[in-house]
Amino acid sequence: MSNSLRTLLLVLGFTVLAPAAMAAGDAGRGEKLATTCAACHGADGNSPAPTFPKLAGLGEKYLTKQLVDIKTKVRVVPEMTGLLDNLSDQDLADLAAYYAGKPLQLAGARKLEVQLNSGAKEDALVLGERLYRAGNATTQTPACSGCHSPRGLGNDPASFPRLSGQYAEYIEKQLRDFRAGNRVNDGEAQVMRKVAEHLSDAEIVALANYIAGLH
Repeated sequence: MSNSLRTLLLVLGFTVLAPAAMAAGDAGRGEKLATTCAACHGADGNSPAPTFPKLAGLGEKYLTKQLVDIKTKVRVVPEMTGLLDNLSDQDLADLAAYYAGKPLQLAGARKLEVQLNSGAKEDALVLGERLYRAGNATTQTPACSGCHSPRGLGNDPASFPRLSGQYAEYIEKQLRDFRAGNRVNDGEAQVMRKVAEHLSDAEIVALANYIAGLH
């Protein structure tokens, strides 16, 4: 194992991507605040369209960080522009607590083939599972399961979100954004940017599709 891969694996295993300490969220209060979010993300955090991510069950700590990052423009989400400006940090924590406690509905994977850079075609589910569970030693891409768990349920104390059941289209966009440097709120260690930088287009499609049906 190369030193760079070993270092990245240590970062993935032990780095905590957490916001500053915040008050615990109140899910009951968050439910009332969430009425304005329902049109895009669903009343229970299960978005009706892949354009918008499912928030249900992603993890309270992770959701709080994303909401704070979006409000402070550390993470730029054009569709969210101005929507959080009038909410306090406590409001954001309450929203996170509400959505974190809701069950996520699986989006489901599809049967499809992807074309590799070599021109060869491969079953996307087979490739996606291999990348998720074992990574790619050739490109020094670590397995997703190390941080997001073998079942994709995440690790909330470390702010690693649940991926299982998320829309493939949303996962694909986030990986492309991390790869392109359009999303940069993965901490000073740049964990996700370092993971995504070596993923090909075919690998991103396969991985996102596999994750959508993982449970």
